[in-house]
Amino acid sequence: MEPTQPRTPAPPLAAWSLRRLLAGGTAGNELLTIVTGAALIALLAAIGVTILRIGQLLSVHLFVGLVLVGPLVLKMASTGYRFVRYYTGTERYAEEGPPPTPLRLIAPIVVISTVVVMVSGVALLIAGPSSRSTFFPIHKLSFFVWVAFTGVHVVGHLPDLWRGLQEDYGMEARWGEGTPGRSGRVMALASAITLGVVLAVLLIPEFGPWLHAHFHHGHLVRVP
Repeated sequence: MEPTQPRTPAPPLAAWSLRRLLAGGTAGNELLTIVTGAALIALLAAIGVTILRIGQLLSVHLFVGLVLVGPLVLKMASTGYRFVRYYTGTERYAEEGPPPTPLRLIAPIVVISTVVVMVSGVALLIAGPSSRSTFFPIHKLSFFVWVAFTGVHVVGHLPDLWRGLQEDYGMEARWGEGTPGRSGRVMALASAITLGVVLAVLLIPEFGPWLHAHFHHGHLVRVP
């Protein structure tokens, strides 16, 4: 009678689920960055529409701007993680190589302008219309810088955008043949958007002073 081999105990359900959520390696990280970027493009398009009709769509502008916070944090986290792993010499990330040189050069400007435009926007909202002379010039200038350099960043990554969306949300992904860790990536993006929505809902009371005012020839005028 042959001796029986000892059975390897099955991993706890929590550990197994965590591995599934975090699977995907460098490809999973790249897909998370791409899909989050696609969500940001959609939200930024909505912001662009509100800017064209800011008088009528100010409340939408404020709400969508706050929703952006969650996906932006996720995007910076995914790219920051890749940055750290690459420059600390992690083999898998080193083999992937760095982004193209032009995109690496503008990356610090994209990150800094992103932080400044979001922080100044939230500060402007909370401080109210009376803070316009202090925070609005910072918010406006940083927004133009952000749009210019982020536009270059987006164009540089456009070839990967459709491929990434197809890989994580196309037919292969639906049949379970895509890059592992899709559930975790979907959950991360959904959580980021939810975080932004919750933040926007919590700050709705701060919209009031702005909705009762409008700008006329560059001066703030109270509307009765």
